[in-house]
Order: sequence, then C-alpha cells, then structure tokens
Amino acid sequence: MIEQRKLIVNSEKGNFLNELVKSINECTRFYFSVAFINFSGLQLLLDSLKQAEAKGTKGKIITSTYLNFTDTKSLRKIKDFNNIDLKVFVTDKEIGFHTKAYIFEYDSYYKVIIGSSNITQSALKSNIEWNVEMVSKDDSFLENVLSEYNYLWNSSTDADDAFISRYEEFLSKLINHSTQQYLIYEHAEYIVPNRMQKRAMENLERLRSFGENKALVIAATGTGKTYMSAFDVKHFQPKKLLFIVHREEILKKAKETFEKLITNTGVTFGLLTGNQKDKHADYLFATIQTLTRYYTEFEPTEFDYIIFDEAHHATSSSYQTVFSYFKPQFTLGMTATPERSDGLNVFDLFDNNVAIEVRLHEALDDELIIPFHYFGITDIDGIDLSDVDIDDVAEITKRLKVNERVDFIIENMIFYSHDGEKRKCLGFCASKEHAKYMSEEFNKRGYNSIYLSGDDSVENRSYHIQKLEDDKDELQFIFSVDIFNEGVDIPSVNTVLMLRPTNSPIVFIQQLGRGLRKYKGKNFLTVLDFIGNHSKTFLIAIALNGSRYYDKESLKVAIATGFANIPGATHIQMDKISQERILEQIDKENFNSMKYLKEEYFEFKKLNQGRTPYLLLDYLKFDGAPDPIKFIDKDKIYQQFVAKVERDDPLRSLLTNEAFEAALRELSGQLPLKRIYEFVILKYLSEHDLITIQEAKHEILKHVKEVDEDSISHAFECLNQDYYDSVQKRGKLQLCKHSNDTLMKTEAFRELLANSEYRKYIVDIINYGIYRYEKEYKNEYYGVPHFKLYEQYQMIDAALLSNYRKTHSSFRGSGLLANGNEYFLYIDLHKEEGIKESINYKDKFINEKYFQWQTPNNTSQGTDRGKNIIFNKARGVNLHLFIRKYKEIDGKVEPYIYIGKGNVVEYEGEKPITVKMKLEHEIPARLYTEFVKKV
Repeated sequence: MIEQRKLIVNSEKGNFLNELVKSINECTRFYFSVAFINFSGLQLLLDSLKQAEAKGTKGKIITSTYLNFTDTKSLRKIKDFNNIDLKVFVTDKEIGFHTKAYIFEYDSYYKVIIGSSNITQSALKSNIEWNVEMVSKDDSFLENVLSEYNYLWNSSTDADDAFISRYEEFLSKLINHSTQQYLIYEHAEYIVPNRMQKRAMENLERLRSFGENKALVIAATGTGKTYMSAFDVKHFQPKKLLFIVHREEILKKAKETFEKLITNTGVTFGLLTGNQKDKHADYLFATIQTLTRYYTEFEPTEFDYIIFDEAHHATSSSYQTVFSYFKPQFTLGMTATPERSDGLNVFDLFDNNVAIEVRLHEALDDELIIPFHYFGITDIDGIDLSDVDIDDVAEITKRLKVNERVDFIIENMIFYSHDGEKRKCLGFCASKEHAKYMSEEFNKRGYNSIYLSGDDSVENRSYHIQKLEDDKDELQFIFSVDIFNEGVDIPSVNTVLMLRPTNSPIVFIQQLGRGLRKYKGKNFLTVLDFIGNHSKTFLIAIALNGSRYYDKESLKVAIATGFANIPGATHIQMDKISQERILEQIDKENFNSMKYLKEEYFEFKKLNQGRTPYLLLDYLKFDGAPDPIKFIDKDKIYQQFVAKVERDDPLRSLLTNEAFEAALRELSGQLPLKRIYEFVILKYLSEHDLITIQEAKHEILKHVKEVDEDSISHAFECLNQDYYDSVQKRGKLQLCKHSNDTLMKTEAFRELLANSEYRKYIVDIINYGIYRYEKEYKNEYYGVPHFKLYEQYQMIDAALLSNYRKTHSSFRGSGLLANGNEYFLYIDLHKEEGIKESINYKDKFINEKYFQWQTPNNTSQGTDRGKNIIFNKARGVNLHLFIRKYKEIDGKVEPYIYIGKGNVVEYEGEKPITVKMKLEHEIPARLYTEFVKKV
C-alpha cells in the first residue's frame, strides 16, 4: 500500500504532472473536478488519456466557466475520448467554482489529491503549487469526498456540442468587446530589466570600469537584447548614440523600444534610412546600407556609444568600413549567433569581451522564450532507414516519400493539436524534393501548404511568412529544408514538425528555436519529431539534453527521467520504442572512439560552411556544437587532431617546430580551465613584455568580482613552473619567468608570438580558455580552495586550486589527499569489477543530505588523521567531497563532481573507519538521480 499522506509540489525532485500521469496509468477509474482546463496543460495528459481509453479505464471530468478561463479547444478534445464523461459547472456572479480535486479508484482503495493545481502547463510543471495526496479505504473522509463530487456532477451541465458552441460564441464576443479591461498601463519607469539583462549590464559596467571599450552579447532571438541595450544606454547616458542594423523593420522597432525606455531626458530620436535622413538626431537609428553612403558626413568621434545589432554581420566589408571609421567611447555588439559565413571572427572584433551568452536552456530557465512540448514519435514500420547513410539525402528522400507516412503525420498532428486558433507550422524536411512532396500531399488532403527553399527569392519567402502569420489567411504549413534554421524570425509559429532524420544537434536546436519566440497569446510550442530507426537517432538526446559536456551515463539518465533537468513548463516525452532505441544506440556507441570523434568533427565542419575549423573559438559559434576538449584528449593538441583527420600537411609541418608544439601542449593541457588567473595573465603578456602582481590583479578583476593576492602569486609560480616537479617539466615549454613581484615572457615565448601563424593558434587557446571559463563559472569568486559546486574536477586539480606550493606524485592516486586542514575525498560509487570485498569500500549516498564514506584501510580512530576526520568540525578540518559514478566510461577516465563539504555526525569501526557525513549543501535532485539511478 502506498503512503497515507504526501505533499506534491513542482520542484527539481518531481512535479504534479508526473503524479497525474502515473495515477491515470495505474487506476481503474478517475474523477476530476477542476476550475480551469486549458490546452497547454491538457496536451501533456493526452497520451495518458489515450492509454486509459485503450485499457477501458473510465473517467469523469468536471470543469467550470469560472472567470471564462477554460478554453473550448480543451472541451472539444476531451469529448474525443470515448471513455470520459465531461460536464461543466456554469458559474454566475454569486457563485464561483475553484475546486482542484483528482480522485483515483483502485481495486481496494481510493487515492484523493486535493490542492491548488488546475490543468494548465504551469500548474502541472512549474508553478508554486501545493497538492496533498491521501490514500483512503472506507472512511468518512472518502464518503464526504465522493458525496460532494456526485453533488457537483449532478449540478453541472453536459458538455455537449450545443453547449460548447454557445460558450465559444460567448468567449468570442468577450474577446472582441472587452479587450480593454485586460490591458496594463505600461509606464517607462516600471519596465525593469529581466535576469539576463541585469547580468549583461553588470558585466558591461565591469568591463568598462577596467578600460574595455567593446563587448559582445550573445542571446537567442526574442530574449530581449534590444531592451538590454536600451537599459545600458540609459545608464551610460551618451550624448550621441548610433544604432546600426541591416533591416529597416528591425530599426523602427528598436527606435520605439529606446523611446519607450528613455524619456524626459531631452534627447532626440531619428532614422537614417533610404526614406528618412534625421542626421542631426541625438540618438540615430541607421541601416547599414544607408550609413555606408553617409558615414563620412559625421566626425569619427561624433558618437559616444555605437550598437551593432546582429553583430555577426559586422565582419562583412560594408560593416568593416563603418566599424573602423568611428571611434566611440563604447561599442556594443548583439547577436543571436556568432557564426559567420565568411570565416572572419566576430569575437576578435569585440576584443573577445563577451558580456553574456544566453543559449537555449538558459533562455528557458530565465523565461525569455516560451516553453515547448516535444513529442518523440516512433515512425511507421514501413520506413526503414537502418541501412542507409544519413548523408545520402537522395535515398533518405526516396524512403520518406510514403503516403502512409503523410497520413500518420497528420493523424498525430490532429491528436496533439496546437496552441491557439490557427495552426502556424514549419515542417523541416530532408531535401527540396521531400519538402515539395509534403506540401503537395498536405494540399491534397485539404491542409493549405507551401514549400520554400533557398531557390526562392527573399520577397517570395517574406510574402508566404506574412501569409502564415496572418490569422485570417488559410496558409497553415511551410515545408522547407534549411532556410529557417537560423536568422529568420516568425514569432507566431506554434507548431514544428521534424520530418527528417536528425544528424546534427546544432541543426536540431536551430529548427526548434524557430518557434520559441514570445508572441501575444502564445503559451507554448508543439514539436512533433518522427523518429526513425537510423543509426544516429541518439543525437536527438544530445540536442535535448542541452549540455555540451555529456557522457554516456548522464544521457541515459536524462532519457530515463524524461529530461527532468529541462527548466520551467517545457515538456519532453518520447514513446517507449524511441526511448529503447536511443538507449540501445547509446550503449553501443563509444563517444571517445576515433571513429565517433571523426564523425562529430566532420558533421561540425559541414555546418561551418565546409571550412576547416582550425581554431577552438570556432566551436563557440553554435548552440549544440561538439566539445573540442574531446579532440584535445585524443591527441593532446587540437591542431594535431585536425592535421590527422584532415591529412593537412601545412598544419603538420607547422607543428614540427618543437617550441610551438610544446607551447600548444602546455596550454591545451590546462583546458578546460578550473581557475582563470593564469590565462588572463598570459593574455596580457601576449601584448606586453611583463606584468606585476598589481597589474595582474587589475586584469583578473575584468573577469571576476574578487581575487586574493596569494592566488595571483601562486599563478605566477605556476607560470614560472616552480609548481611542477622534474617529471612534469619534461616536454613543457617555459612561457614565463618570475622575478620578485614581476612575471615576464621568456625569449622562446616572445619568438613564438612574433610569428603571426604561431601567434594565431596560441592566442586562440588563451581566448577559448577564458571564454569557456566565464561561461561555466560566471564572474564569481570561489575563494581558496577554488571549487565550484557540482563542477567537474580531476584529482590533481585540488593541488592547484588550494594553492599547494609543490605538486608531486603523492598528490594523486589516493582516495584521500590533504593540504593542511583541507582534506580532499575522492570517491568512486561503483568499484571496478574484481576488487576484493575487503577493500570494496561501502561508499554511498544515504539520501540527498547524508553520505556514508569509508576511510582508507590503514586509518584508525586513534591517529591524528583519524581524529581530524571523525571530529572534523571541532578541529577546523574541511572535508571536501568529490564523487564519480564510474571510474571509466568507454575507456576514458571520468572526472569527479564536487558536491561541497561534509561534516561527520556518526562514525564506527577501525581500519577503515565508516563515517556518516551531513552535506553542507543538499545535493540537487537532478544530480542525485544521476548518481544513484541505474539505467
């Protein structure tokens, strides 16, 4: 029997939706009484209700007209199920209806859930809700509940077609005539920055305070970059501003945003376009096309602040002319993607100062975009892609052009439906021929469709996009190949059909992103992905998981838990066959094999317009790009890996220079950075001959909020190689020399930097290291030892990050290492097979708050070390816990995860001592599941 009482809330540990789905699947009957049902919530229950219908499980649902919140789309959808009776309680001015009760009948008991959740996506997944579950047999409480339910049922109206039509007509009149009551008076003083905008502004201000005059902001379309720039301009207060874009429609919206936010300051606003020339305006909004004809009419120092919107265009020649002419106090670049087709580097243009980067998962977390409901649907049996090369577009097209598949797609599209009245759908196809076929077949079946490709003119594409967005136009579907992957903004799209095999996480995320723009009245995006049996199906899981840094185990847990790490009301659901197929592929795949790494590399190269990605910074262009550290792990130097897979002789010969090869090896071996200090110092030394402790502090504070001088001194010692032992120094090139409080370049490093080719690769590693560190660690100061919770570490890292003065072989290979009162515990949860039971330590999570650990075998309670462990808090000893699930996966040593400090609360035994520790930080549910769940 299940527990008698339980509180259900939406949190990392679970949500109300999970409980409802489980209960619908297991009960013999169900009875709901909820004030509100809207389609955003009902869509998430459709599969469970369908399974209940197939099993013959009957249900009754009561909802209401209270506040006119329940939508008729939901009522009609529920009516489609033969196993559910539906009634509506019609409210009046005197009587409201606010119940949220879910009753499940089982063979010998009832489960009753009463609380605060209605059937909406937010109530089921992300709102702060309290729902109490009670399990009851025959008692007075149950009698009262069932009696009250029956009373409400008898007091409610049958939701027949006539009733729904009357209610629908009433709602339409309400929308047409009473819109004004829903409008909110918006005053500039009350528009406040969101979390992303605040972070970006703080970082911009910090960069400026240290003398930087350029910065780049990378954030997905629709996340509020224009508002962020207006907030920053309002703070900066330039006398003259220039805002540059390449499309006039964007320009007018940007000007309106600035006018809304910057009021009562006396500044004038104007446009510089083909039709309007307000050259004397204080804040000038210009198209690049017009500006290139008139820029010399302005002084180079005319503008204090210049903004380049869609800054990835700034590497083109027209932009470059303008960019190099003006000398403002500050230049801001904004882009949704730093990718450029001409191969030039947008990062370099803005001095590699990235104020903020917001990719898909962060945008969901910050609620900058709408949630998506993803349904992974196993394709029909008649489609067999198991023996076809995923790059053989012609053969894939041939196999996908099946009438039965079109019917199957439409059947699922109708079942899952969409948000809003008119369906506005983008269908992503395998080829132009496939897109044309889908459009023709949909039109035959009465669904107004068009197909577009790169062959269509910009005007033709724009015309059909406008038709799709027009609520009164009959066009519902645009099928395409890749023209909508990025850079095209269609805010009102409410459905995306993935109709081709996924062969790239990057393309998958780009296509998904086309529908995530916020839009008035749009609550969520419906994504239907028809998953075939091709060999790369598992790439879907990599894309959805949202982490560039993954391993086999974390992917399997993500799939098994329905991607519980995805924030907010976003919902990811794969049917059982797709799940099993993907899990099986992941088990078979070796993510560290040369075969897999080459495939990943060449797929990325293809998306890089076929250009060889010689630099690590190339991998920062796309959301979903592979992690180049994996390529470094294979060959110690990224360029070595590229030279091998490309058979690139010029690059090979470049690497024959021993000093250059040693420098790359030395720098690459430190990636990904666990502290930023050394690389910030090296970046400064790439432009200067020497640096003092104070100058180093000044440079480091451009990237982090605080730094202690002992850590800077330690960084100097590391760069001077005082930190290394004689074995470690072998094969390493000394880049810097330390003298008193000054660090200077060695002659060897100076000579390398004087060569433009060598310099390009060296500076790339330094910039990549800094950029990636900022992305993962933000600008926080982590103290000494410099550990971030839940970050990955190797055993040797603890020496560096605790300012250990000499690293040597004793600081590896043991489960317990120490630096003074800092004790570092390295723990494998699953021991290697074949280890004798006597030393197979019983290390395990007791729950999210407590961990059991066994000391090394030679530790007894009477020794000083034993006392330091069992009385750690009283003796001022910090026990830092580093945990990994497996020592190796696919032949590669796994990193440890830092879960913070623990304090011993119980202990027993000798040699080893078994201790129970209370964790200072309760481990997050997602990570706890990953550690303890076996898939």
